[in-house]
Amino acid sequence: MTDPFRSLMRSVYGMGDRLLELAEEQEAALAPILEAIDDTAQLNQLKVLAAMQHCRLSDIHFAATTGYGYNDIGRDTLEAIYAGVFSCESALVRPQMISGTHALSTALFGNLRHGDELLSPVGLPYNTLQKVIGIQPARGSLAEHGVAYRQVDLTPEGGIDYGAVEAAITPRTKMATIQRSKGYAWRHSLGVDEIGKLIAFIKGIRKDIICMVDNCYGEFVETREPSDAGADLVVGSLIKNPGGGLAPVGGYITGREEFVEQAAARLTSPGLGREVGPTLGVVPQLAQGLFLAPNVVAASLRTAVYTAKLLECLGFETLPRFDAVRSDIVQAVRMGTPERVLAYCRGIQRAAAVDSFVAPEAWDMPGYDSQVIMAAGTFVQGASIELSADSPMKPPYVVYQQGALTWAHGKIGALVALDTMEKQGLLYS
Repeated sequence: MTDPFRSLMRSVYGMGDRLLELAEEQEAALAPILEAIDDTAQLNQLKVLAAMQHCRLSDIHFAATTGYGYNDIGRDTLEAIYAGVFSCESALVRPQMISGTHALSTALFGNLRHGDELLSPVGLPYNTLQKVIGIQPARGSLAEHGVAYRQVDLTPEGGIDYGAVEAAITPRTKMATIQRSKGYAWRHSLGVDEIGKLIAFIKGIRKDIICMVDNCYGEFVETREPSDAGADLVVGSLIKNPGGGLAPVGGYITGREEFVEQAAARLTSPGLGREVGPTLGVVPQLAQGLFLAPNVVAASLRTAVYTAKLLECLGFETLPRFDAVRSDIVQAVRMGTPERVLAYCRGIQRAAAVDSFVAPEAWDMPGYDSQVIMAAGTFVQGASIELSADSPMKPPYVVYQQGALTWAHGKIGALVALDTMEKQGLLYS
């Protein structure tokens, strides 16, 4: 941390020396962890570059299509690149999928039929997917379409209960959905090796069960993706990791061709499938975002490690801890009180480039069972690959932070969030 940086932080944010000195001291101790993150980014950058070169990506692929989008060579080439990056037979990468939840819903409805059963072997799925499944009543859910649901909770230690998973599989079980990230739960996220072990276990019982992984927040965190570990479908959002901060909208579904085609028929129409869908001029952003994604993810991971290290030094409980092996970009911090949650989230917003002047408030966000506060001063609305923090406003009052397009901004954001707490007497016990 240079003297000009410290001086400007004092000038712009009125930051005190105590916090700046703590940050400088702790950052020096993180060098080996940050270097390992950069090594992973380098390998993933090579993987993305090789896929783009293999598919002969050219500026001819950046032309916009409209209307039906027939013969969109940019769309088709981008999907071939995604299939290469994820080591899959096929990929569906579309701006018409507006979120990770939409992409997951498309894959579920595309591959499940009346009388089938969906199994979650890793506990309760993320809030917004609960209404898709019908765990919470919602118009048009899988439950309304005659798809049953079964769930196996994780063990008290956060592990997979293999015995209970085996007992839960029935002749009706058609698909297992595996959520990689923790969502709004106090548990570790699942690594690729752990996911691969679970998939192998399920396939050992019934090899025809479709194993789908919700990969949101996990792309490029490791050098392998769930598809490298046996997943039949891998699904995510382009305004998270793989969009690299440039994708304005979109989702992806990669995996075995037959299951991707089923999802395509759901996304557009039976008989049309993946043959239609205009890209409306966004292919350059989607392609360049993918190119940048490994290093943007690295910036997010650096920010998460840095945040965890500082907060642990201040006595807060974090998950994962700063030196833990990570499998997604989410950093959870147990704040303990609503006042701390509010102050921290407002600090993250205060450090944003967009809407830094607004103060986030908790509100009744669709798809959630409690009020949620979201700090997201983002260039793309809701893009959680950009520095953001959110929390369901209920005990134990845990903040979930993710993202940072650059390491410099992630560091500034973490410091400003802590400074906001400090100014309100909420940082030190």
